[in-house]
Amino acid sequence: MRTLLMFCCFFALAFLSSCKDKATSTTDAKSEPLQEETTSATESDTASKSILFFGDSLTAGYGLDDTEDAYPALIQQKLDSMNLKYTAINAGVSGETTAGGKNRISWVLKQNVDIFVLELGANDGLRGIPISETRQNLQAIIDTVHTKNPDAQIVLAGMQLPPNLGEKYTTGFKQIFPELAEKNDAQLIPFLLTNVAGIPELNQQDGIHPTIKGQKIVAENVWDILAPMVKK
Repeated sequence: MRTLLMFCCFFALAFLSSCKDKATSTTDAKSEPLQEETTSATESDTASKSILFFGDSLTAGYGLDDTEDAYPALIQQKLDSMNLKYTAINAGVSGETTAGGKNRISWVLKQNVDIFVLELGANDGLRGIPISETRQNLQAIIDTVHTKNPDAQIVLAGMQLPPNLGEKYTTGFKQIFPELAEKNDAQLIPFLLTNVAGIPELNQQDGIHPTIKGQKIVAENVWDILAPMVKK
């Protein structure tokens, strides 16, 4: 099962990277709806606090017919069912890298954020971007959040790479997330795709992106960390 997991993670990373060209095409079909959703949530929802999910296709809900099936929307359902006054905002863009995230973070943070969930880095790993660069970009994003929203709480979603890229690189990459979480007093999701990656029935036909059922498990992985924060 471990071999299957790592195999699927490798192709997941490959597909996440390939999504970049689609995400930045002439019409930006994925990013435009996300921008509209963000605006709608900000202007029409009366919740007193917000949770912003900032990531790639795993956050954006790539391949799903309805973004309401992506894990940020499922988190919103949990919040509503418990009468917790938070708005979950999906700011995921398919194919995003940490460099891309760093470039757009200031625009996204034009709205106030109470909890910031950062899910980026997988595409960096596939491209073999130096670990130091990925770390610096993630830190820059975190620094921007703290500057614009000093009281915002940070949640960092960890990602892992297959051994094909070399033990030294994969180990160093995996360590980025717990080290940054500790440095910045952030909460850590050890691996976003725990109990989903490598399980065919929980992924779409591409064997990469979670199905609706898989997204529900991802939502639980995230909720395990968010729940104590929002229930305070």
